[in-house]
Amino acid sequence: MKPDYPPILDQLGLGPPISLTGVGGGCIAEAKFARFADGSEVFVKTLAGQRDLFPREAEGLRVLAQANAVRVPKVLAVDTEGLVLERIRSAHKRQDYAETFGRNFARMHEFRGKACGFAHHNYIGANVQRNDPIGGDWNEVSDETGSNWAEFFIERRLRFQADLAAEQGYGSELQELLDRAQPLIEELLNCAIEAPSILHGDLWSGNAIVDEKGEACLIDPAVYFGHREADLAMTRLFGGFEPAFYHAYDEALPLSAGHQERLPIYQLYHIMNHLNLFGGGYFDQSRRILGNYAG
Repeated sequence: MKPDYPPILDQLGLGPPISLTGVGGGCIAEAKFARFADGSEVFVKTLAGQRDLFPREAEGLRVLAQANAVRVPKVLAVDTEGLVLERIRSAHKRQDYAETFGRNFARMHEFRGKACGFAHHNYIGANVQRNDPIGGDWNEVSDETGSNWAEFFIERRLRFQADLAAEQGYGSELQELLDRAQPLIEELLNCAIEAPSILHGDLWSGNAIVDEKGEACLIDPAVYFGHREADLAMTRLFGGFEPAFYHAYDEALPLSAGHQERLPIYQLYHIMNHLNLFGGGYFDQSRRILGNYAG
């Protein structure tokens, strides 16, 4: 007989949970807090029929943890239908929350990779995020300088989303605009080549929670190695972070000249992804940004 709780919880060896409490806010998976007889609690996400969403999320969390800079929840168990993480109990933000977060986020970006991309494809929301490096398999390729970044971002990020938009009935306009904009986008991105950093990949205010010490903890990543400006550009969407966050980051790890001009390019990836997830006004916004670079 199938248990009336997520079966993945049996992997913890704590017996059946004595309570399950729903957690709101997720738009893909069902999330709950599970409490056990010994008083321990965990966070569990479930989603039937998704083959590798949770294994890829767990992989991303584990790699972010290797940077030893910003806290991420510990992965306690994972399979194709569930993910169990340590429960993070939130407290009030410490007085220097934003400054500490900014400095630590810069330190996270100093954790570098061997190329732009990642070992596996993963997900940005419910859409696939392609991470195969330019020029070869992740296990074989080497581009520690990040020289392939512009091509990677255009092909694996912007063109993938433009093609997906066409498949979903939005026509070929975004593809055609990207073709025209590509020379200028390449030129701008190539002005700031640097070694690939570990990126959260989907960092907005909802994916940074406050832990019991009043410090930042990162959740729901879409991890890959790439240019850190792409991570920071996402943080400025949907309200942005506190100014002290950016000031502390820039003091710790200054950005290259021209980063403000490149910012809309990096935000475009997420705007097109939102178009493909939710539709609405994101088409006009995507077209407007691409048009600015298409001439």
